[in-house]
Amino acid sequence: MDAGYTAGELLRIVIRHPFAEIVSVHSTSNGGKPIHSVHKDLFGETDLVFSSEYSFDCDVLFLCVGHGEAIKFLELNTVPEHVHIIDLSQDFRYADNSDFIYGLPELHKSEIIKHQKHIANPGCFATAIQLALLPLANDNFLQSDIHITGITGSTGAGQSLSTTSHYSWRSNNVQVYKPFTHQHCREISASLRYLQHNDIPELLFIPVRGNFTRGIHTSIVMKMSLSENALYTLFREYYQNHPFVHIVETGLPDLKMVTNTNKCIIGLQYHNGSLLIVSIIDNLVKGASGQAIQNMNLLFGMPETSGLLFKPSGF
Repeated sequence: MDAGYTAGELLRIVIRHPFAEIVSVHSTSNGGKPIHSVHKDLFGETDLVFSSEYSFDCDVLFLCVGHGEAIKFLELNTVPEHVHIIDLSQDFRYADNSDFIYGLPELHKSEIIKHQKHIANPGCFATAIQLALLPLANDNFLQSDIHITGITGSTGAGQSLSTTSHYSWRSNNVQVYKPFTHQHCREISASLRYLQHNDIPELLFIPVRGNFTRGIHTSIVMKMSLSENALYTLFREYYQNHPFVHIVETGLPDLKMVTNTNKCIIGLQYHNGSLLIVSIIDNLVKGASGQAIQNMNLLFGMPETSGLLFKPSGF
């Protein structure tokens, strides 16, 4: 674990989890300091301090480190066989690593429960976009180019300052970045191929930096032959056993409906042969730490919603 936004969000959730206890929180740069000295909103919530030494006296190890660092960690450290690893970086998200299961519960819940391997937690954009498309891929209805615009809050860029994460730049500003080439396209495509065994259409993804702190709003447009009623039925049936995905039947959702929750809310609108899907999540919760806890719950046979029933921050 490190001292970034994702680690802080994970700590906030685990502290109140009814069936989990924090054994140790490692940070190379903050060893010996109280956790609330870095994550100030945890002042009065915990007296834990960061450890400069790794502890494997646990059942599950969360790796909240930068991309590329999880691989290095496992090369340098021998993790006991009984310890499950949940990695929140992109290092193990692809099928070429057999020790990790791709941890999107709405796609691989039975495998997570049955195999009880390590978990590669999905990316934030990837989560929102996949949840919008899985029901269609499951019935081979992805047949035309998929146009995606996704806007993300500044916490998605991590805690380290960069030109585009400074308040003075981000405020009252938006910017397209990595058009068509965002790294999450690879894991989205892999999941869609897992369900829709024939070729999938091209993903034309335009990511946007937004001038807010947390949340992801994706708008997806494609040609579609199914009627609006058939689409609602398809989505409701696919997600009927997945407690965190909800389909709105009137209007389209907005970010305030999911901020500070582990929910994904999806809205559909059909117009002259084209389908618009709006899919929204909190990038730090369902897009990262909340989903990691959801995976932990499944791994250890706990109720899937344990520790994750939060009130949205509507105002």
